[in-house]
Amino acid sequence: MTDLKSNFNFVKIMNNILINRKIEVTIRKHFNTFPIVTLTGPRQSGKTTLCRKLFPEFSYVNFEDATILDEVKSDPKRFLNKYPQGLIIDEAHNFPEIFSYIQVVVDEDNFNNKTDRRYIITGSSNLALLEKVTQSLAGRTAVLNLLPLSLQELNDEQQHLSSDTHILRGGYPAIWAKGQDSRMVYRAYYNTYVERDVRSIINVKNMNAFNKFIKLCAGRVGTEFKASILSDEIGVSVPTINQWLSALEASYIVYLLPPFFENMKKRLVKTPKLYFYDTGLATYLLSIENEMQLSTHPLRGALFENMVVNEMIKERVNQGKDTNLYFYRDQSQREIDVIRINANYLEAYEIKSGMSYNNDYYKWINYFKKLMGGRVTRSAVIYDGQSENDYKDNGLYNFRNFRLDE
Repeated sequence: MTDLKSNFNFVKIMNNILINRKIEVTIRKHFNTFPIVTLTGPRQSGKTTLCRKLFPEFSYVNFEDATILDEVKSDPKRFLNKYPQGLIIDEAHNFPEIFSYIQVVVDEDNFNNKTDRRYIITGSSNLALLEKVTQSLAGRTAVLNLLPLSLQELNDEQQHLSSDTHILRGGYPAIWAKGQDSRMVYRAYYNTYVERDVRSIINVKNMNAFNKFIKLCAGRVGTEFKASILSDEIGVSVPTINQWLSALEASYIVYLLPPFFENMKKRLVKTPKLYFYDTGLATYLLSIENEMQLSTHPLRGALFENMVVNEMIKERVNQGKDTNLYFYRDQSQREIDVIRINANYLEAYEIKSGMSYNNDYYKWINYFKKLMGGRVTRSAVIYDGQSENDYKDNGLYNFRNFRLDE
């Protein structure tokens, strides 16, 4: 369990701090190229705070405000004309028809050689937002994702809290920047946002069954997602399970890591692995209340793996890049947690939750390198220990210090 001194220091330094986000450089770069920047991501990941910090000169509207929503629906063109310099539109998925009107404005500006008007669009529903964005604003907007805080975005004192503390608290800014109790935050987050967003995406007729589904998903972190098994356990159809999964993906609750497979003789697993975008929410769904419970929990290793994979995802997303991450597993249960594809070259990473080094950690990495015949250009073990090296071949990193792009 985190000691009293650590808790005291955490509360002392966390007093409504505005945390700098790694994606800021990426947003500004795209802002100078595109007339529209679309920023999507989970609710409460800090999208509004970030946009208002980066662009304080812009007017701001929130489409969850009923009064504003009524105004824009009654006359969208008149509404946009009120803001000749551009606008930050928050939760834009609540009125996706606005994108067609923004398209007209942007195209007219471009025709008349007026390029100073800009729009920043945010939304927390990936499915509803991106469908309309790709239809109406293709070629006119950069689409970026803001995920919960990464370890790189925390200061040194926060970074070096225990791995159990990082897993339990997750990455939501309200916990780190305001010092709020993580269990209270996740309870409110689930009750306020998760259930509501799911209802807005799909018509869930049996919320009790859905709640069981999402808790079972938390219990399968880091394992292959098999809809048929969940269908049998919950008593709903496989199409329903897949529909529920899609809703969780659209709401940035979970994601699937695809398997790596090529046309090789070895039979490879082709089922994706399930992860949560935030380990704090996963621990809440597992009824883990503190670090002591987590340290002895049977899923502690899987949650540590989830946290490290999340860090890799966040590093790429914050640069505005595709994640290009996979996992390897064959029918003989040889497994590597993360395979990264770089053109025709590969990288292989094993994730271990222990604090002690073991030569066996490289067993399947060495097997994979031999199998791939020289295509693996970097390999490493990422763990919770302190001994490190930065070798390209079988490196060793504490999870706080590892970077995909060095």
